[in-house]
Amino acid sequence: MERYGLLYVLFLTGTLVCVTSCSKDEDMEMPTPASTPFQELYDQGIDRYLGTFTPSSTQGVSAGVTEYVFSSLDAPICYTGNQFSMFTRDGSTNNLLIFLQGGGVCGPQDCSAIETGIPFVTFGLLNPADAQNPTANYNVGYVPYCDGSFLMGDNDVDSDGDGTTDRTFRGLQNLSASLDVISQKFPAPDRIVLAGNSAGGFAVHAGLPLVRKLYPGVPIDVINDSGPGILDPGSMNSLIDYWNVGAFFPASCTDCIGADGNLTDYHKYQLTEDPNMRLVYICAKQDATLSAGLAGGGPSLETQLMAAAAELNAAFPERFNSLLANGDEHTFILSGFNDSIGGTTVRQWLTDMLNDSEDWTSRMD
Repeated sequence: MERYGLLYVLFLTGTLVCVTSCSKDEDMEMPTPASTPFQELYDQGIDRYLGTFTPSSTQGVSAGVTEYVFSSLDAPICYTGNQFSMFTRDGSTNNLLIFLQGGGVCGPQDCSAIETGIPFVTFGLLNPADAQNPTANYNVGYVPYCDGSFLMGDNDVDSDGDGTTDRTFRGLQNLSASLDVISQKFPAPDRIVLAGNSAGGFAVHAGLPLVRKLYPGVPIDVINDSGPGILDPGSMNSLIDYWNVGAFFPASCTDCIGADGNLTDYHKYQLTEDPNMRLVYICAKQDATLSAGLAGGGPSLETQLMAAAAELNAAFPERFNSLLANGDEHTFILSGFNDSIGGTTVRQWLTDMLNDSEDWTSRMD
């Protein structure tokens, strides 16, 4: 925790330490403990499913990897009714990687999300056999994506108007149940890396307040791979209504969804609210997947992405950096782990981050 400062840790725990001899009869002015990060979101109910669901079965699938299956229709489930399960993997350190997998989005106008979660994968940031992977020996909680709602949704929808529910957006249940399993399996990590790609990159921001609720005081590094929240005006508002996810956005933050549609101020809110976390963007400037549904396409995405990254880095120079590539590739921390961007590789840049190296700075092609 040294990189976040001893003073912060003392305030967070509400502990006052006498560094010289103190008499218990002396009058001492106690510092005011730091407020709980994201309390407003908890008051709005985003933690309502924590501690609610239990897996119906577990099974070992490979060395150190366990699958946890949820089988009830009233429990976590994929958005078209397929069974949901998640995974853990035992590491050899007391560090924890929570990985949120991607897989498209299901909105009111277009639905392109995958319907069955991708099982545990072992490449890129999740490769335990790669000695140069900075998280190779971490404990891992792996959350597949099949909810269509960036792991946020809490709504059943009749999409074709025939009177029968055909889309069950249970992302918040899936995420909460998975984090419960992870926190019970790995209750006291020294540090946490919360990472996701594509829809999972977007979802790390949904996951952060819940991870913080379960792990107060633990440093969290948030890796947003190709989910920077660059959206057309009105798009997020439409999804909020469709998925019933308004509780994720604090009522007091009137700019969290910008007039331009972007979530830059939402990410700024999270950095402000939780001084014990860091955030990174990794993204191609004209990512073909992200720009396909954006007015202005690739050039518009590039302009807005670079502006968002610069704004966040200026506001939080010690806790936000970005790695922005030329081109239109989509996602890097799994299949593009060895890609070179700005004179370094994705692998080395994340290694520098997790080693707290002075070489860890924002870079771009």
